[in-house]
Parts: sequence; structure tokens; C-alpha cells
Amino acid sequence: MTEFSVWAPIPDRVRLDVDGTLHEMTRSDDGWWRADVEAPAGARYGFVLDDDPTVLPDPRSPRQPDGVHERSALWQPDPDAWTDGDWAGGSIEGKVIYELHIGTFTSGATLDSAIEKLDYLVDLGVDFVELMPVNAFGGTHGWGYDGVLWYAVHEPYGGPDALVRFVDACHRRGLGVLIDAVFNHLGPSGNYLPRFGPYLSSGSNPWGESINISGPEADEVRRYILDCALRWMRDFHADGLRLDAVHALVDTTAIHILEELAAETDALAEELGRPLSLIAESDLNDPRLITPRDRGGLGMTAQWDDDIHHAIHTAVSGERQGYYSDFGSLEALASTLKHGYFHAGTYSSFRHRRHGRPLDTATIPGTRLLAYTLTHDQVGNRACGDRPSQNLTFGQLAVKAALAIGSPYTAMLFMGEEWGSSSPFQFFTSHPEPELARATAEGRKREFAEHGWDADEIPDPQDPQTYERSKLNWDEIDDGEHGRLRRVYQRLIALKRTEPDLADPWLDHLRVDYDEDQHWFVMHRGTLAIACNLGTDAVDLPVTGDVVLAWDEPRVGPESTTVPRHSFAILRRPQSR
Repeated sequence: MTEFSVWAPIPDRVRLDVDGTLHEMTRSDDGWWRADVEAPAGARYGFVLDDDPTVLPDPRSPRQPDGVHERSALWQPDPDAWTDGDWAGGSIEGKVIYELHIGTFTSGATLDSAIEKLDYLVDLGVDFVELMPVNAFGGTHGWGYDGVLWYAVHEPYGGPDALVRFVDACHRRGLGVLIDAVFNHLGPSGNYLPRFGPYLSSGSNPWGESINISGPEADEVRRYILDCALRWMRDFHADGLRLDAVHALVDTTAIHILEELAAETDALAEELGRPLSLIAESDLNDPRLITPRDRGGLGMTAQWDDDIHHAIHTAVSGERQGYYSDFGSLEALASTLKHGYFHAGTYSSFRHRRHGRPLDTATIPGTRLLAYTLTHDQVGNRACGDRPSQNLTFGQLAVKAALAIGSPYTAMLFMGEEWGSSSPFQFFTSHPEPELARATAEGRKREFAEHGWDADEIPDPQDPQTYERSKLNWDEIDDGEHGRLRRVYQRLIALKRTEPDLADPWLDHLRVDYDEDQHWFVMHRGTLAIACNLGTDAVDLPVTGDVVLAWDEPRVGPESTTVPRHSFAILRRPQSR
């Protein structure tokens, strides 16, 4: 017998459909309905609520072989499929993370085709692969942030068995796996949860209605989130999660759901005998997020740090629009690299208010913040999804890499950045509902037209070519400057791993020099100096030493070093100053 259960406090009657046969379910006082039924492995099943004959998928569906609108299927991980019994794992702190989107990482667009590129990532020096959401969502392709069945693996990627194969293949190669989990909203296509229970609150965020994590009957909704998060790490052997936009998790309870998740993740890590990491995306600049629970924090392992991205990108590119408006100077770059946050209780002209809180750099290491030169957001949320490689020189890309990877922070790359990929990463969807498809396309054009873009230039997210254009072109990784940049990334990552000075996580040990007029910047890491020329002319920098790595060969003198335009040089001084 198989026990089927579903939390559904709203309907007065719930029936179970197993392979087309209906069975009555029994309700308990806590709103759970249960039935024991003979069902073969892989059986298709769903629930019929009240008098509506529609068979709805299981909110905790383990598999959706026919899409998010159809019946669920029974699935259990096969213990014999795993070969990673000796995998010891590790924390993400101080490591190199590689963010990728399964649908565009390879032309095959599946988890199995991604396995074919894992040896390349090992050779590059990557420690962890971070998968953009692989939960089930409407349509065949999309970013994955509009998931509606959080427990299921998107079937076009290969479904749950393919994720098992992918994680196992990563672990066999010494790669950890992080999974991007979205718990702050649900997608618009295939969201049947409100018919079962009060999963949504009366509030909203930019992506839809908020999740009910602190209102009436929120306990079961919180449990739904926590069990889903733990499932990725327990059943699929993931080494941690990236938690999307946690600032949109409105929790007024005394124990924040992130603190609760951190505690249960630590307990699972102890049970499994290997570290598990939680990385939060947050725009609050609130150090309590990454402060340990025993010191009054929420206990996240680390967080994405957009201030570092903004400071590096604007200093190199010169862009100043939108949320870049407070950044761009080398002073802003220096302050951000030294303090972790640029806005730390200071006025934000973009927000028209004070923002952030200072980070205690004496007790919180820099490795709890992620540094990156781009992410899926910082590319895909641009009007045309253009990468920095489509607007900057290869030398400028190398400078950005040296600043991010050479910093005291945990480094993250976005797929293809290491060779300056020429492919954009555009916003794409495949909503099967005509009205939703039209609204998505028109809304995208209208949004950017309001900011001065020609609406005709905005790619249609529903156009299949928008998706196809966003796939990486692996044929260019060794071509000319692409190959040269990739080799520099490889060397930078190797230095981060082998140089003790670059492994120092304490921001108080970091020292910087810069010249706004000549546009040069030096980041001092112990005996190493990362000297960057962000300008268009060669400049003399007041630092000298043996060249460890450079983009264009510098001319080293006894008192200074001439660094060519759009270039960097890492120099080893005789001793730390």
C-alpha cells in the first residue's frame, strides 16, 4: 500500500485519483487528507477538490512528467544510482562558484548534456556549480523563477533522475552543487496551491503575491518551504541552496523562517556528516543575515553582494544609470571592497532614503559575501540581455575579474564570462497560455520603454529565438582573445587557491590605493599587489615587484610599474607594507 496525503484545509471533500480511479480520502483536524491505496511505481495521481472534476497535481509532487497542469507521478530516488558515498563536501566560503542555467549552458539544454562540460569546469578551477532553478514551471523553457511545483524537477531538463545523475557526476569530479530555490512567490502558470490552502498572503512583491509565512495557518506553509529546501539537500545530495530574494520573505514571527531553515540545515548537515551552505540573495545590506544564530543573526552561510558588483562594474564601464547612480568612482570601489557594503546606513539616491547597516569586519569574514562581475540578474535584467563582453574590451573584462577573484570575498562566475562569451543572456519565457504570453511580452516592452528604450529593440521573451540566442557558443572558448581571457581566469582561480595572501578573509587586512584622475587602482593583499589600470592610457603606478600574472605585460621599475591601458598586473613585493 502507498500512503497518499495532502494538506488541503479549504475544500470540504478531497478525492485521490490514481491512474484514473477515484478514492475517497479522510480528513484529520489539522487539515491533512490521507488515503492508503495500492499504486505501482511511477503511478500517475492527483487530487479532485469538492465537485470540480479537474485532477490537480500534488503540491508536493515528486515528478511532473507531463507538465505542471497534469497529474503527478510517484518517484523515489534509487539508492543504487548514487556513487558518491565518499563525498565529504565542504563549505562554500572562500571557494569559486559557477552559476549556470541548464537550458542555455549547452545546446542540448538538459542536465545530462551539462554533465559533458563538468571536466571543463574542473579544469577551470571551479569548486561549486550553482544551478539556476530546476523546479517545475510552466512551459518548456524559462529562467525557472516562476516555479509552481517546488518539489519537482523541471521535466524538459531530464526530471529528477537526471538531477541525481548530474549531482552524482559533479561529486565524482570533486564539484559541489548548489541549487537556486525560490520561496518568495509562485509563477502565474500552473499555480493551484491557493485551491488547497492559504499559501498566499494579502501582500505582494514585484513578482506576484507574497507567500503566507506569518499569517493564519502559516505553520503548514512554512513547513512546506522547509521540507522542500531540505529535500534538495537530502534526496538530491545538493551541498546547499541559493535562496532567491529573501528580502521578499515577509516574516513577522519571532523566529524568522531563514533562522529556522538555518537551524534545520545545520541539523541535516550533522546527520549527513558533511557541510551544507545557505547563500541568500538580499538587497537589504543587513549583516544580521550572515551573522551566526548564537550571536543574534539569521545564520546564513553567505549572501550575494550586489554592491561589490556595482562598484566594480561602474568603475570599469562608466555606466551610471538606475541603481548604479551612487557608484562609479574609485572612492566608491575602495569603500565597497574594504567594508563589504557601500550603502551601510548611508543615503541611497536610487532609493531616496538611507540604506543598509555597517558590517562588523572584525568578526564577519569577507568570505561570507559573494563577489562577482555579473550574474544572471545583472545581464538578463538589462533591456537587451547584453553581457559586459558585448560592450567592453577584453582587457576591461580581465581587470574586473582580477578585482573580483583577487578580493577577500567568495568568488562567483556566471557561465561563459570566463571567455567573454558573445552570447547575450536575455529574458525568455514559454508560457503556453496565449493571454499570459501576450501580457509578458507587452509588459516587458512597456517596462523598458518607460526608461527610454525603443520598444522595438526589446526582445520578445516568448520568441523562441530569444531563448536560442541566449545559449552559450562553446566553439569560441579557444578563439583569440576569448581563449586568452579564459586562461587568465584559470590562472586567477589557481592563485586564489594557492596564494595564502589571497586566501586571507579579513577585510581589515585589505589596503587600497587609487587615483581618480589617472584612473588606476591597487588592491594590496599581503605581499601581493593587484595593480589595475582602468583608463585608456598607460599609467605609472607606485608599486613594484615580481610579476605573478598580468593581462598585458607591465614595465616594472625600481619605484613604480607602468601598466598598459585596460590591464592589470599582480606583483609580489619583497615584503608586506
